[in-house]
Amino acid sequence: MARRYGEPVRLDDSEAWRRFRAARVARLATVGADGVPHLVPVTFAVSPPPGAATVVIAVDHKPKTTTNLRRLRNITATGRACILADEYDEDWTRLWWVRLDGRADVMTGAAGRVAPIEWLVAKYPQYQGNTPEGPVIRIEADTITGWAYTG
Repeated sequence: MARRYGEPVRLDDSEAWRRFRAARVARLATVGADGVPHLVPVTFAVSPPPGAATVVIAVDHKPKTTTNLRRLRNITATGRACILADEYDEDWTRLWWVRLDGRADVMTGAAGRVAPIEWLVAKYPQYQGNTPEGPVIRIEADTITGWAYTG
């Protein structure tokens, strides 16, 4: 017997933010001045309420061949980024995604990195005692779009 699924629904902003905040990983999309897209998985944190429109991502200690990362170059060139968090399950009634589009910049100065690093350390135990020392990407969300397939 075929399983019946409910109707897909657009998430309201508060539910979209709730799901996005709780996600453990997301995909950061940028595009360079040359129009070539770039997509990478990232860990991230969201500013505490009421400043729920700021998402931060740090360049951390995981092995990288260079610190001259394409995502940083793209953000510097365009000032824009998109970030997507989602949940996949074989039970499609549990599917959802949330996408934020916004203005982005790269922070390298110590003063601008303090609060974002604190948010990341609070979310990820792996950063406790080994805080990220690289640049921090800050995305100020212009739009939030969310979708869920409910039962």
